[in-house]
Amino acid sequence: MERIKVKIINRSGHELPAYETPSSAGMDVRACLKEPVTLAPLQRALIPTGLYIQLPHGYECQIRPRSGLALKHGISLVNTPGTVDADYRGEIGVILINLSDTPFVVNDGERICQMVIKEYTRVEWEPVERLDETKRGDGAFGHTGVN
Repeated sequence: MERIKVKIINRSGHELPAYETPSSAGMDVRACLKEPVTLAPLQRALIPTGLYIQLPHGYECQIRPRSGLALKHGISLVNTPGTVDADYRGEIGVILINLSDTPFVVNDGERICQMVIKEYTRVEWEPVERLDETKRGDGAFGHTGVN
């Protein structure tokens, strides 16, 4: 398993994002709040983390929902996965949304999302007049008829 060094500034007062088990892909990230934030049903809010990172060129940080919050409380992320680019130096913020029918309170230090660091590739477009044929062709959403 490859390991990379990532520079981080932690102004949250909480522990750094951490892997909860030896095979975890994502690290839990905590809210950095001066006071609790209540999300009404279908309300969204930008939740600060107090974290600032410097990724190596060729890497991104993906911000993903926590499955436990989604299942138990209907809390997810509006833009999932959110991407933090390698050249971004501002505070990482997380756009939470309450998809349940009851209010949800986000407290300081609460684990609100997962962070996954991924290598990526860049595309070089090759304009053409025709694409190679495939069995699927241009079959779009639901084209197989499987429910």
